[in-house]
Amino acid sequence: MTRLALLIFICFVSPTFAQASFKKVLFLGNSITKHGPKADIDWSGNWGMAASAEAKDYVHVFTKSLTEKQGSTPEILVKNIADFERSHQGYDFAVKLKEAIDFQADLIVLAIGENVPGSKTAEEKTKLQADVTALLKTLRGDRKPTILVRSCFWANAAKDEALRGACDAVSGLFCDLSALSADKSLYGRAEREFKHAGVANHPGDKGMAAIADMLMKTLSR
Repeated sequence: MTRLALLIFICFVSPTFAQASFKKVLFLGNSITKHGPKADIDWSGNWGMAASAEAKDYVHVFTKSLTEKQGSTPEILVKNIADFERSHQGYDFAVKLKEAIDFQADLIVLAIGENVPGSKTAEEKTKLQADVTALLKTLRGDRKPTILVRSCFWANAAKDEALRGACDAVSGLFCDLSALSADKSLYGRAEREFKHAGVANHPGDKGMAAIADMLMKTLSR
């Protein structure tokens, strides 16, 4: 490669991907990220809810794009932490997130918020931001992984502000998904019939692809 070609390459490659290849990626989320079979809501998958197959959920679409971008396939760990969302105060990180902490990911993708109750008052928002910040700092430890935090799929200004604040506190990258919830074609119910309204309200294949695309764009900027 000539010196000129090298300079052009450096200018056009994203700094994130130019500096390193992600070997381990941790995904922490809720049912949009991963949900096991649950007969009473007629859900039989073990992946992102409402996606038609594991390969179609945002985790796997994103991982495929990342693999193509960096030229190597990362090891991934996918965890549902909806219990943190529902009861984040006093959460025992050391016990409940031991596997995630020990995984030592060099890219952490946090996709939560939808199950967080309240967050309507300033106090609730402050507590949520503090607890999410503590979560991210615990996962980071004394390392310097890249941290990618997305806003809620079902837009909620108070929760999203708290998530952004926590992301900023650890110098992470924030992905704003707020525009997606207005597009009804992104919901599972737009693609096929579901017996349970809650499942139908999750992002379908198109919605999952949109989330993955926005996460990748945020990571690449």
